[in-house]
Amino acid sequence: MKVYKKEQTAIVEFENSFYELEVNNWDHFINRSGLYAFLKKQIETAKVVSKKLLKNIEAPIGAQEVWAAGVTYLRSKEARMDEAKASGGDVFYNKVYDADRPELFFKATSQRVVGTGKEINIRKDSDWDVPEPELTLLINSAGEIQGYTIGNDVSSRSIEGENPLYLPQAKVFEKCAGLGPCIYISENPLPTETEIEIEIERNDKVMYYGKVEIGMMKRTHNELIEYLFRECDFPNGVFLMTGTCLVPDDDFTLKIGDKITITISPIGTLINYVSMKTAEIKN
Repeated sequence: MKVYKKEQTAIVEFENSFYELEVNNWDHFINRSGLYAFLKKQIETAKVVSKKLLKNIEAPIGAQEVWAAGVTYLRSKEARMDEAKASGGDVFYNKVYDADRPELFFKATSQRVVGTGKEINIRKDSDWDVPEPELTLLINSAGEIQGYTIGNDVSSRSIEGENPLYLPQAKVFEKCAGLGPCIYISENPLPTETEIEIEIERNDKVMYYGKVEIGMMKRTHNELIEYLFRECDFPNGVFLMTGTCLVPDDDFTLKIGDKITITISPIGTLINYVSMKTAEIKN
């Protein structure tokens, strides 16, 4: 089952049919226990609509925060160590990969999140930028996984590589995260052989392609959630990006106009285009 967000409505896809539900409060709508059973009950009396209504869907987020986990795959550890070697920070990534405590960091509010088909930004003060395709969990306020979506954790590797303490600046800026196209909701967890797939195109030429099974993660989803909820409350629920190991070679950086396509079956495909914030700071 998939649920797509539109203005004041939700489109639910179930067994190749589409249903429209009125939604007055998106946060209340998705932040509940038993979301799958709730939606299945709702569509029994819902209006059947055309798939054409999936045009102009929004990122499936309301007032939720977006958090992210780092160094959850071996390739991520190696890439982060390489980028931080010059500053002497590479040892920290090696340590966190083997530590009991995972790396968790704040990524974005809904203001800085864009949906599929929209532009994500790269920073003007960075010369090494990459997308990070990540399975993203929808977790309710009780700490229970209710669904899954696709995340694009855009990162400035040049800034983070200067010093690990610059991580917030490397990760958090306007349009720094893509999320969507929907929330996939099922009765059972995604199987470990589920694949994350990414393709980066520039002028219709494929610049990078990669895929990986989520079973390659070192840490479990429940482990990440337990640490995230230890000292934080999320009254509207939270989205948690679970890390990546699909990292382009070090000589690659995103450029304006690049097309990033991330697919996770059975969730769908998130497409983002690369842009840059142009508004100047007012004195």
